[in-house]
Amino acid sequence: MRLLFAGTPAVALPTLAALLDSSHDVVGVLTRPPAPVGRKRVITRSPVHALADERGVPVITSSRPHEAETLAALTALDIDCAPVVAYGALLRDPALSLPRHGWLNLHFSLLPAWRGAAPVQHAIMAGDDMTGASTFRIEAGLDTGPVYGTLTEPIRRRDTAADLLGRLAEAGPALMLATLDAIEAGTARPVPQATDGISLAPRLNSADARVDWSLPALAIDRRIRGCTPAPGAWTTRDGDRYKLGPVLPVVEDAGLAPGQLADVDGAVLVGTGSEAVRLDAIAPPGRGWMAASDWLRGARLPADASFDRVEVGSDV
Repeated sequence: MRLLFAGTPAVALPTLAALLDSSHDVVGVLTRPPAPVGRKRVITRSPVHALADERGVPVITSSRPHEAETLAALTALDIDCAPVVAYGALLRDPALSLPRHGWLNLHFSLLPAWRGAAPVQHAIMAGDDMTGASTFRIEAGLDTGPVYGTLTEPIRRRDTAADLLGRLAEAGPALMLATLDAIEAGTARPVPQATDGISLAPRLNSADARVDWSLPALAIDRRIRGCTPAPGAWTTRDGDRYKLGPVLPVVEDAGLAPGQLADVDGAVLVGTGSEAVRLDAIAPPGRGWMAASDWLRGARLPADASFDRVEVGSDV
């Protein structure tokens, strides 16, 4: 089939590479426009854009595929199907009606669980034991279309969002190719999503990643892992912002108040609403990542030092 691939970040690269090496013909790539990256805000092509250029595939850059100029470029490609992985922009008619077999999304959850932009992050934060990926036909609703196929992936005890997303990104291309082959052969039978078990996974922002030390240790552990690497967990002390790496709940009772810091046998512990957690990596204001033990020694904090508590309605 003649395919248009729509995607933007690095997580989409394994699927694009698999499609380019398949029997299908990728006649174009749709990706978001170049954007500023890094501290120097250098205008940079998306990872998908870079791979398409490397492989000689025509690229259309747009965040509004329903607008006239982009729509004309898509129409000229005469596409049979449009596989999508993390494109990052809204698809609606008349663009939705262009491919003969529609737009086919590889979504990293077992739909109808975790519809939305951050399914992997929310699955970790919710403490799910299992997740996976689904291929479904995109329609006007948010991830509501009929499902062609799924794969499953266990969530490991110490998975960060990056860990889990990386495994799903590598497993997903086989599912996408199997679905496309079935569509081409006329054997695909998409199944409407169940009306129960629906959960939503909206995009996470910086406020979502702030640690509330009054929560139980397990909830803090899951939130930090779900926010790693982006948007990145953080806390404050005396109003200064500190980035946090994953933590590990500890069994022993350190007798610490929520947010209170302590050096226990060389380990940096932080009090929570239940047992303490061990902090392994931290990035103080204006500095890079370092071992939490090195930071605590160098900071020479008072014995009762604490991270700030999160106040209801506080400005983050």
